[in-house]
Amino acid sequence: MTSSKKKNKTLFVCQSCGYKSPKWLGKCPDCGKWDSFDEETHVSRPRTGPLKGRSTVQTKPVPIDAVTLEDEARIDTGIQEFDRVLGGGLVPGSLVLIGGDP
Repeated sequence: MTSSKKKNKTLFVCQSCGYKSPKWLGKCPDCGKWDSFDEETHVSRPRTGPLKGRSTVQTKPVPIDAVTLEDEARIDTGIQEFDRVLGGGLVPGSLVLIGGDP
């Protein structure tokens, strides 16, 4: 569902350094000045053009047994369990995000 209405967005802008915040702050976290925020209203324009918030690439679902697997050269990290979880090591050009309790 698309809307052609323009939406007003209120931002608070530091008059000293230009830092923008969605809510009023007493002290600017960027420059450290007190009581330097003024409320400004910004009008956002609706998206135009071919994207309009959607991807232009059309894809169709594929059954899991129809997916082709390719062997990728992997880099051994030397940590046996880590390599096992990664399916045999790091794939060149990939990114691995590791998270957990501190």
